[in-house]
Amino acid sequence: MANYQAPLRDMRFVLYELLEVQNVLPGLPRYAEASPDLMNQVLEEAAKLAENVLLPLNRSGDEEGCHFENGAVRTPKGFKEAYAAFRAGGWPALSGDPAYGGQGLPIVLGSCVSEILISANLSWAIYPTLTQGAYHAIHTSRGSQCRRLVQSLRHQDLHLRRRA
Repeated sequence: MANYQAPLRDMRFVLYELLEVQNVLPGLPRYAEASPDLMNQVLEEAAKLAENVLLPLNRSGDEEGCHFENGAVRTPKGFKEAYAAFRAGGWPALSGDPAYGGQGLPIVLGSCVSEILISANLSWAIYPTLTQGAYHAIHTSRGSQCRRLVQSLRHQDLHLRRRA
């Protein structure tokens, strides 16, 4: 079985020594509550999800892959359950706008979380990464119809089907 341990020490070095987010974020009202303690907890929980849930699916995801059967895409065994755990943890809303159900945490933290998830299991991590890209594109358009769509993307229920 593959081994992956999220590089939390390296991420903390980049966040706190290079970027000095602990000095920058308190000056931005939107991120005033994004303390180093909170950010560290988020990184640690992302590492647990990646190491305990996603990594074990990495090989089977690559070997089994997705299949189009009877008009539906079937994902590899375990992907649906992993996505359910991802949603239950509130991960899709991490850096989303609080006005639309997001947690409002800094995008730099969301980028670290994405790196952790992608490193543990790229084939699985593509699912939420595509949605996050769509969310950010729609959110920046600022149209009222787009705003409603933003909320549905942040709390989407992907219809992932496990192969029978």
